[in-house]
Amino acid sequence: MAKTLTFNELRSFKDKLPDGSMHKIADELELDIETVRNYFGGHNYKYGSSVGIHIEPGPDGGIVVLDDTTIFDKALEILGLSDYPETPVEEDRV
Repeated sequence: MAKTLTFNELRSFKDKLPDGSMHKIADELELDIETVRNYFGGHNYKYGSSVGIHIEPGPDGGIVVLDDTTIFDKALEILGLSDYPETPVEEDRV
């Protein structure tokens, strides 16, 4: 299932990952490290490729549609999150 978020949210998410996460994701998914970096907004297509990400102009750096969330899901797993940005839980009002 596709995921939509802003480019700034995607970069903020990437910045939350601990050092070495890009290499860990690349190793676990058997991808080139530059492909993983490109997924999070990098532009090195000489050594990496594009994988399921589309960016359109818009607010907060643009709108990003992740057609393939495999890399995103691995990053969520590393951070121990179920989704990002996390949706705030509304408290029941009495």
